Amino acid sequence: MFEITFLGTSASAPSVHRGLSAHIIKHDEYRFLVDCGEGTQRQILKSGLGFKRLNHILITHGHLDHILGLAGLFSTFTRWETLEDIEIMAGSWTLERIEALLYGVRVIPKGKQNPVNVSLKAVAPGVIFETEDFDIRAFAVSHRGPDCLGFVFEEPARRPFLPEKAEALGVPNGPLRRDLVQGKTVTLADGRTVQPHEVLGEEMKGAKLVHIGDTGRTDDVVEHCRAADALVIEATYLESERDMARDFAHLTARQAAELAVEAGVGKLLLTHISRRYRESDVLAEARAVFPNVAVARDFDTFQVKRGEVVKVEG
Repeated sequence: MFEITFLGTSASAPSVHRGLSAHIIKHDEYRFLVDCGEGTQRQILKSGLGFKRLNHILITHGHLDHILGLAGLFSTFTRWETLEDIEIMAGSWTLERIEALLYGVRVIPKGKQNPVNVSLKAVAPGVIFETEDFDIRAFAVSHRGPDCLGFVFEEPARRPFLPEKAEALGVPNGPLRRDLVQGKTVTLADGRTVQPHEVLGEEMKGAKLVHIGDTGRTDDVVEHCRAADALVIEATYLESERDMARDFAHLTARQAAELAVEAGVGKLLLTHISRRYRESDVLAEARAVFPNVAVARDFDTFQVKRGEVVKVEG
């Protein structure tokens, strides 16, 4: 299961109720900050999530409304010594801008001992982070400037363990069952062997969460979004200003919804909302095409499970 908390959901500039782009995605003990608009550190504090284990930062692209918050965040880190190691992952051009921001104004002084070890990791489309329980894949998106990325968070497909079949075969609780889950053949005390397929069900896909920042096209991301349980994506414009959306390489709410339909996603979560529109109008435009949609607000949290997306209340 993945959990996403929206820290900032405004487009380009903050509003009274919405901060700039920043989201935290969690899976067990792992936490990832995706984008870091101005004011993100305050949003993290207001959310109650805190800075613990926030060792990985993913940046979709290098525009200022998605990276300016890094300066304040790292200024805090270097004084509080909250974390020892932080890795920032982004495209090469984006990292150049981040390096200029952090080191050019001496937020992080070069050549001196710092309490935070910052690693800037240039990533390209493909797997960029991997554990036994999930991986993260980057893919290219079309926005203004080079190296713009989207991210797929996905658990591997697994065959569920069927305890009733294990009971019928006389497999005791403990290491033998664990070995069967791991695909190993086991030998029981009476000499009988049990194969994994005898106690495992049909393969089931894991949870899949797709995060796309700013993009002006959808045709080149359909396959990456295919069958996602949740798709997080921008909806900066409405159809009435579709030409402007095209000129600035952004999407309308309707385009985002059409992508959700084409890719067969479970839940559409819209963000990067412009101050020029009412939230209800953005929601209505998308819902007319794809009913299972929500316009995310700052501090909304959703749990993304296999086949289900649940909003966490309170």
